[in-house]
Amino acid sequence: MPLLFQRLTMPATVILMLLFLPFSTPVSAGLFDNANPFAGDDGPLQVEQAFVFDYEQDADGAVKLIWTIADGYYLYRDKIQLDYTPEVEELDRRYSDAEEKDDPLFGQVWVYHNQAVVNLDLTSTTGQPVDSVVTVNYQGCWEGGICYPPVTRTFNLTQLPVNPGQTGDTATVDSNTQPVVSQPDTAPSITTPSSSPIQSEQDRFAALISGSGLLLTLGAFFVAGLALALTPCVFPMIPILSSIIAGHGHKTTARHGFFLSLIYVLSVSLTYTVAGVIAGLFGENLQAAFQNVWVISFFSLIFVLLSLSMFGFYELQLPSSWQSRLNSMSNSQKGGTVMGVMVMGLLSALIVGPCMAAPLAGALIYIGQSGDPLMGGAALFSLSLGMGVPLLIVGASAGKLLPKAGLWMESVKAGFGVMLLLLAVWMLDRVIADNVALLLYAVILLVAAVHMKALDRLKDNAAGWSYFWKGVGVVLLLYGGILFIGGLTGGKSLMQPLKGFAVSGAGAQSGPEMNFVTVTNKQQLDSLLSDAKARQQPVMLDFYADWCISCVELDNLTFADRSVQQGLSGFKRIKVDVTANDDAAKELSALYRVIGPPALIFYDRAGQYHPNMTLIGVIEPDVFVRHIAGL
Repeated sequence: MPLLFQRLTMPATVILMLLFLPFSTPVSAGLFDNANPFAGDDGPLQVEQAFVFDYEQDADGAVKLIWTIADGYYLYRDKIQLDYTPEVEELDRRYSDAEEKDDPLFGQVWVYHNQAVVNLDLTSTTGQPVDSVVTVNYQGCWEGGICYPPVTRTFNLTQLPVNPGQTGDTATVDSNTQPVVSQPDTAPSITTPSSSPIQSEQDRFAALISGSGLLLTLGAFFVAGLALALTPCVFPMIPILSSIIAGHGHKTTARHGFFLSLIYVLSVSLTYTVAGVIAGLFGENLQAAFQNVWVISFFSLIFVLLSLSMFGFYELQLPSSWQSRLNSMSNSQKGGTVMGVMVMGLLSALIVGPCMAAPLAGALIYIGQSGDPLMGGAALFSLSLGMGVPLLIVGASAGKLLPKAGLWMESVKAGFGVMLLLLAVWMLDRVIADNVALLLYAVILLVAAVHMKALDRLKDNAAGWSYFWKGVGVVLLLYGGILFIGGLTGGKSLMQPLKGFAVSGAGAQSGPEMNFVTVTNKQQLDSLLSDAKARQQPVMLDFYADWCISCVELDNLTFADRSVQQGLSGFKRIKVDVTANDDAAKELSALYRVIGPPALIFYDRAGQYHPNMTLIGVIEPDVFVRHIAGL
């Protein structure tokens, strides 16, 4: 129930977000090239002069990276990234003390002035000393207002020593072959019938398509879609559809509401199907391509503009000539147009709710392996229709639940406006800091509470509904205040907004944190797998992306559970970051047949990969603990 409760309570609204839009660009801050044609004697230096890089190497494998930083410039600590050749392992990394800075682009960050030093302990994983090429990336800014593009430097290290505990064996995976599959006698023991082989959930769905009749396949995927109906894939679409049906304050019949909902669901389903077939046949994930800061910010801005229209600041409408043509084409009624609903359905499928679940992954695996887009596409379409059932219910009931046109409808419109604002922040949550998102949520709820007269005294002859709405306003006021405090103290979760405050006050009494080593390419991963095999550690790979809402849910709910943390205490935990969706990310995803995040991959203590234990999507903590018990 906790996962379901979290999904149902996921936000749907917010205001003043435009003031915070600069926080929504955690990408390259460099807007200018190294040369600045406007720079005079007091202008910015060349990047090589502003940040002079050097390094020192000792015989024992200790390496010191040194940046000499010019006056008036600063270097970001978290932008320092290192990459080594596969034969080299980083045992330890130590940063010199940094200063906290309120940066206009990245918010609260740690930076260096004057000098930055990074000490590294490196070792060979081949059983003999090796040479290595090291690539270092870093980024800094001039206090005068210009940030440089990220800088890449390479240098050579010679005769890095052998780690005494390291053997020559490796657990690397050839990029041209599938990872080694364990033999039956070494397969991990998990709770399954002994008479049947272990099979991952997505593979079971892929087998269902290939081995069952059309009707059984479509029925099974429709039921699977129903099970996914209250996940982050669908829930955010409910306030979008509700606001469309509510329109501009006119009465909507149940029949017309159902018709608009059906158009919306069919548009979403068709988009999922086409995108899925393309992903299965060509390996191109259209949804991932849309998950970048600019697209998400633009779509959030659209929600903000729509919400302001709901508040009555202006009327959003096409030119009259366009309206006449579209009205004649769609035979539209008041409260929404067919064309508008179709467009919103298409964009919602690609941007609002991209996620990965076992049925979807199974269909994409089947399409990729069989090359049969018709059967796989039909399964995807049936899955999408099942996911759209709640939306159809919302549409059909809209004519009954929405009040008649009048003063009440203005309040309803304002409520939908708040939901659209919250939804805008929920989308931006993928690309802004968690505590900034909490502050945005807090501002919206506090403004809504004041508007609901939470601070006003009721009249003596007030009706019962006045007491009810005042009570709702007081609840929003209290919760908004808690979120505001949580955001100021570094809180991250809507369900536990004061956790950051509690941790800062409790110190060592706080619970254990799940630490992951992050990799972005196969070379980094191979090195870590080699180390884990040498140490006889089981390994869990967590395929993750910043734009993946289900990934955040997995981190905040499943991995935050104490029993899960205890179960993974002996594991080498590696987070495979595929946010960039570049060639390196695609190579890793293809190697493990990962269609999209989140996906969990497992190796046993002998360094053997177990594809039958792969998990897709969000998993309940107790199910997860049972699943990894055999490793």
